[in-house]
Amino acid sequence: MTDGFSSQGAQPGSEVQYGPVATNSTPVVDHPHQVVVTRPPRHTGGTIALATVGFIVLSIVVLLVAGYLFLVLGPGALFWAIVLASLPCIAVLFGIRWIDRWEPEPRLALLFAFLWGAAMSVFIALIFSGITQAYTEQAGISDSFGTLFFETVIQAPIVEESAKGFGILLLLWSIRRTFDGPVDGLVYGATIAIGFAFSENLQYFGLAIIGDQGAGGIGETFVVRAILSPFAHVMFTACTGLLLGLAARRASAAGAIGYYVLGLIPAILLHAFWNSSSFWADNWFTFYFLVQVPLFVLGIIGVVRLRRHEQRLTRVRLTEYANAGWFTQSEVNQLSTGAGRRQAIAWASRYRLKKQYEKFVQDATHLAFTRQRLIGGKDRIGAQRYEADLLRAIDDDRRALGALPPLLVRVD
Repeated sequence: MTDGFSSQGAQPGSEVQYGPVATNSTPVVDHPHQVVVTRPPRHTGGTIALATVGFIVLSIVVLLVAGYLFLVLGPGALFWAIVLASLPCIAVLFGIRWIDRWEPEPRLALLFAFLWGAAMSVFIALIFSGITQAYTEQAGISDSFGTLFFETVIQAPIVEESAKGFGILLLLWSIRRTFDGPVDGLVYGATIAIGFAFSENLQYFGLAIIGDQGAGGIGETFVVRAILSPFAHVMFTACTGLLLGLAARRASAAGAIGYYVLGLIPAILLHAFWNSSSFWADNWFTFYFLVQVPLFVLGIIGVVRLRRHEQRLTRVRLTEYANAGWFTQSEVNQLSTGAGRRQAIAWASRYRLKKQYEKFVQDATHLAFTRQRLIGGKDRIGAQRYEADLLRAIDDDRRALGALPPLLVRVD
């Protein structure tokens, strides 16, 4: 294959010549470092129909939850609660976007995840809470210490984490071909979690407003909910997401259920530990800074390591395609490093081809992770068809970028 965007054999740190591209539509033979180009996948209406039904159901549940909050809080309090709850929600969504930058997930899937957390998970939690409340009131123990402890430390963690985690499992079953690993599971888990936290914060802020607590009470609620603990639910549900991300590489659709149950264990335990602090911690702020802050820092370190692993995996798998003739080594350098991507995208932007180059990056990254699934032997037929689809998409990307003039770019 002739050189693509860069001269053959460039290494990291060298100057790379970009220029016109050529396509490669020749199938390659089956080999550990090569791929078989099969027929493109046959797209049916089943997936579209399933997605449509899912969003319709979620829309109905969204209306039910919104109606519940409107009745409980009233329009004025609900409006200001939305304003206050949106601040931490937006901040966390930016953090999730940073995590998801290397291999972005489909926007509709992320929207489904957010709505699942904000509506369906909350709806399920409200049902169980209502059942418990009705039983304890009938038994005359609704205000007892045991009831409060059970609802806070046992029921809430189990029900909420199970509901949130099941949304991740549904996504794994529905979009298996783009659910590639632990980072994807973390992204979906975090998106579901912040959706749930958003609706939960609406209730906390709204009750603080209508409870005549004054500015001091509302401010204290905002500090605890929006500043000190916006990532709490994210940390809990991320555990389930990480395990289901591993299931995407190692397990069948049925086998993923075991990973789901396994991921619930740390999620529920962390959630229960967090909720229980109000019963035993003499000073909640001391507990927060001595326990939760270190856990949060460890979580950040884990995310950074996972992102670096994604970059290394991208380089290794795209190198296999380079050995088969689909990429030059210099293209692998560009596609598998953050600096290389930024420089190449800036270069393409000068010629108003930024979107086309970003699509090339996205297709190449999906190709690397699809190759990883093929090596793992899971969903082999579906992965082979998606691989063929991506290889043809990369040919189209090359044609779209063929008019780029030569330019020297440094790849770090």
